Amino acid sequence: MEIEYYGANCFKVATKKANLVFDDNLVELGLNSVTKNGDIALFSMAHHEPSAEVKLIINQPGEYEVSGVSIQGIAARGHMDEPKQTTVTIFKTIADDIRIVSVGHIYPELSDEQLEALGTVDVLFIPVGGSGYTLDGVGALKVIKKIEPKMVIPTHYEDSKIKYTVPQQSLDDAIKALAMEPRERVGKLKLKPDDMMLIEGTKLVILERQ
Repeated sequence: MEIEYYGANCFKVATKKANLVFDDNLVELGLNSVTKNGDIALFSMAHHEPSAEVKLIINQPGEYEVSGVSIQGIAARGHMDEPKQTTVTIFKTIADDIRIVSVGHIYPELSDEQLEALGTVDVLFIPVGGSGYTLDGVGALKVIKKIEPKMVIPTHYEDSKIKYTVPQQSLDDAIKALAMEPRERVGKLKLKPDDMMLIEGTKLVILERQ
């Protein structure tokens, strides 16, 4: 499995049988879309339709099986939602025996039911930009402690190439609030199931934008 990060909450997972692209709203942020024909496109919130001829769009809660990948969408309260609103879909995917979760712009409270649905998590993608728009480092840490993933990859932080509607805090500031020392900085993350077994505790990895 190979994972690449493209800015905001967008990342791509390349498995043996499929390419999954999460939250590719890059065109709205002044970048180019990375979704290609045949990809599986997942969106945690309202979105524009991709211009590519994708294999499948998943943008709501439910359970899906496609191209050897198990996908579960879990309804969640958005960071800017009222208490009973659930405009965000948390995604858990299982592919090549690796369990990946992308939480999107959630409110930093997860119910026992949501945590049970998430179960064991190998890799967690979580926004840290804050400014009232999404989780900041403090809120992200609260979620991380609840989910207890083996690996954390921060997303949606300040980037001079991205035109965020709300200024986001820097990655350095977010890391300070996370109180976690990055173990690794990579341009592309290559994972095997055995890699997960070797991690003790929770490992913070900085995946650099492509």
